[in-house]
Amino acid sequence: MPLLADVAVPVPLSQAFTYEVPAALAGEVRPGARVLCEFHRRKLLGVVLAVSERSAAIDPSKIKPLAALVDARPALPAELLSFLQELAAYYFAPIGEVLRLALPAIEREQVRALKAQGELNGVLDLGRAKQVGGRKVAYARATDAVEEPGTLRGQAAAVLALLRANGEQPVARLEERFGNARSALKKLAERNLVALDEREPPRDPFFRLAEARDVPPELNAAQAEAAARIDAALAAAPAPGAGEHRAGAPHEPRPAAPSAFLLFGVTGSGKTEVYLRAIKSCLERGRGALVMVPEIALTPQLVARFRARFGDALAVLHSGLSDADRHAMWSSLHGGKVRVAIGARSALFAPVPDLGLILVDEEHDGSFKQEEGVRYHARDMALLRAHRAGAVCVLGSATPSIESVALVRRGKLTELRLPDRAHREASLPEVTLVDLRRFGAGPSGDSLISLPLHRALEKTLAAKEQAILFLNRRGFAPSVVCGSCGTLTTCEACSVALTYHRGRRRDAPPPAAGAPAAALAAGAPAAPAPAGAPAAPPMDERPQGGRLRCHYCDYAGPLPDRCAACGSRTLLLEGLGTERLEATIAASFPEARVARLDRDVAGKDRSQAILARMREGKIDILVGTQMVTKGHDLPNVTLVGVVNADAALGLPDFRAAERGFQLLVQVAGRAGRRDRPGRVLIQTRNPEHPAIAFAAAHNVPGFLDREIRDREEVGYPPATRLALLRVDAVDESVGRGAAAKLAAHARTCPEGLARRVEVLGPSAAPIARLRGRYRFRVLLRARERGPLRGTLAALVGLMRDGLDRNARVIIDVDPVAML
Repeated sequence: MPLLADVAVPVPLSQAFTYEVPAALAGEVRPGARVLCEFHRRKLLGVVLAVSERSAAIDPSKIKPLAALVDARPALPAELLSFLQELAAYYFAPIGEVLRLALPAIEREQVRALKAQGELNGVLDLGRAKQVGGRKVAYARATDAVEEPGTLRGQAAAVLALLRANGEQPVARLEERFGNARSALKKLAERNLVALDEREPPRDPFFRLAEARDVPPELNAAQAEAAARIDAALAAAPAPGAGEHRAGAPHEPRPAAPSAFLLFGVTGSGKTEVYLRAIKSCLERGRGALVMVPEIALTPQLVARFRARFGDALAVLHSGLSDADRHAMWSSLHGGKVRVAIGARSALFAPVPDLGLILVDEEHDGSFKQEEGVRYHARDMALLRAHRAGAVCVLGSATPSIESVALVRRGKLTELRLPDRAHREASLPEVTLVDLRRFGAGPSGDSLISLPLHRALEKTLAAKEQAILFLNRRGFAPSVVCGSCGTLTTCEACSVALTYHRGRRRDAPPPAAGAPAAALAAGAPAAPAPAGAPAAPPMDERPQGGRLRCHYCDYAGPLPDRCAACGSRTLLLEGLGTERLEATIAASFPEARVARLDRDVAGKDRSQAILARMREGKIDILVGTQMVTKGHDLPNVTLVGVVNADAALGLPDFRAAERGFQLLVQVAGRAGRRDRPGRVLIQTRNPEHPAIAFAAAHNVPGFLDREIRDREEVGYPPATRLALLRVDAVDESVGRGAAAKLAAHARTCPEGLARRVEVLGPSAAPIARLRGRYRFRVLLRARERGPLRGTLAALVGLMRDGLDRNARVIIDVDPVAML
């Protein structure tokens, strides 16, 4: 019988394809290895899933041979390969697309070897299989030479102008912007207008500075108990591969000896130190460890704590890595040189050798769910991978997700508690609710800077302490409204309001809340301050001009002169964003050093520079979005002000209260982390809301109990299981028709007819149009996973053959984002 290989190729199909293994490769092709194979007259890089001698299920003459073997040693270890196959099955995702998440870039030496074999002749499609190794990075910079007027035209002139304006640039970046950048640079270099050189790629910023080794601190009783329980689990953990295969059940670790934990500790309780002790225990047993944190929390300061304990023998995986650095990290893990990996969501796929421990910090964070491409949830899949690898999994949070708490109650997770802050002198901050229905604007004149908050800031500044102001809305003003007809300025491609962002200029007066948008854009003087308010002092930098931006499709355009509906020139800036809050605070407290931290200023290394200045005491008041809530240890922060606690609670999402509560508790946890007592002011117009009331009382268990009861009453997770069919199309009628067809088919499936699966919809999505496509959805809900998966399996065939090809349908199992 022939030797056949099942190969997954990078195409949007859920099936693998069968190829014949040539005799010359019979002893070398193994599962997990990349191979070159012919697919529809192209040559693609595929991954071998299985190899066996068997009779072909199709005509043997139609089976093509493998063209070449790329990896002498399989790129995907057996443990990781089987995990990825189950992930693909659970999320109904194409296996080739799933495997791509874990594959490294192809090395140029491998490409050269294939060329030498003559296998790269003809049509080759490496897809997104990037090449690395064997070259340095080329840079270009403008010299001091000056060209003769009129001698440069086209791209040569444009490239030179960009280099002079922005300084030295990688040649690869110039090529992204200018198609003929290399020829233009060659011409400029011949005229001595540009200097070219090659150098080693810049080192990953997480390893840029040396880190001294630390001395482990003494654990308190709760930390010691948690560390001991995890250590015992590591000692009892079975060998890799001993986990029982249970397809389609990623949320349920085996119920034997405790091997999956929820580390539930208040903010500042020392969870990281428990993680460090667990990793040490794991390494001492000869196994590897994987640490996952939200991308926003993956900072050089966090990595420094791990480097101080374990040296540089760890791999850091994050979105900012170059292809070469990412490949180097992957190779160090794959080759066993490094046994600890730390990273964001995608670190789930790291080839950690002999995986023995997975740690998921801030497990409640929504960023662990991938919202594009393969829509996996890294927290849930961490439980699955640990289960399959015979590893211990620890989920950590000060505000555990409802799903994790439900697993504790079902006996699938073991809870470990850290009830107190790690520093003996530190205590949880005092929380005060400021009812904005009773308190008016303070001296700033802005209704969202109440008098109690203003006075608290004054007291904090007088004590030479620091404050954080949290507002989860970036930009200057969230919307622009016509003062005459009330028309809202919206994005042409999305059904959302455009946010007004301002640039900066010097020596302009501060903006006044409620000033006409056209006047603000032109830099007109601010309206007079309210009676009794201090005169606004001059500031070093002031907003200038401005742009309207869509936070969904990234559209940016100028502020219009007049309303598009009625022609009125009275355009008003409505609402408060972090940019406007920063300007208002700076004007009200001219002696304070005010900074802002949000996505608009958090470019490469900039957010770390801002946080470093905060730690060094060079910033008095930090204004920011949720970027200021994520695990930062800022010892001198004694005041946290939540400017608008109601903003997150009114979204059309059953998780809105949970997310709002988590944000409030997390940002409040930044205050009073050392010997100075902290204080939190939460401004709200709805102080009776359970999320706000429980957060103010530091009562996390109370909120979780109430929220679980509420979810059970209305039939939402964790009481039920959900799958969301997301439908979109350029033509609204096409999208609506596809959604209606899917809903009708789901209702006529056996599970639908038996009412084991409830079909909700079709309906327009809350954001009805996004990036020029109309959006619809069908929600499937069931008490058990089996019937839900049966319905989804029946819908897959319809999606493949029975829908208008102009409609795009995505299956989102266990959806997180409901908008």
